Amino acid sequence: MSLDALKLENQLCHRLYATTNAFTRAYRQLLEPLGLTYPQYIVLMSLWERDNIPIQQLIDHTHVDGGSLTQILNKLQNKGLLQLKVDAEDARKRRVVLTEAGQALKLKAAQVPQQMICQLQDMSLESAVQLAQLLDQLHKSLTALP
Repeated sequence: MSLDALKLENQLCHRLYATTNAFTRAYRQLLEPLGLTYPQYIVLMSLWERDNIPIQQLIDHTHVDGGSLTQILNKLQNKGLLQLKVDAEDARKRRVVLTEAGQALKLKAAQVPQQMICQLQDMSLESAVQLAQLLDQLHKSLTALP
């Protein structure tokens, strides 16, 4: 058995960890003028696609765990960007609904993806698409584990 397998430089997970941290830092400067953190931005992007949805559907779409999502939703509600409402069909469930301010923020955030792409100067669009496909494949493999 080779101990090279334990070298940090040989770990795919560490590359993903470091890249995720770099992405979060890069987004921080773009999202600061909007008053958002990266996790809040993820939740809002999901809601801009599908508004007035049950919390579970938001968890499924964003892949943010329930405990973290509760904190994010509370902060976004305190900012006046969304409301948590009782589901009309099942009073045990809550739905997430964007406010007018939350909807309006979509227009201000529209430039963020293009600004991020500009920061990826060393990566072609083709490479970015290929990377996204590989990451989707990796995610699918890992979530299929027991």
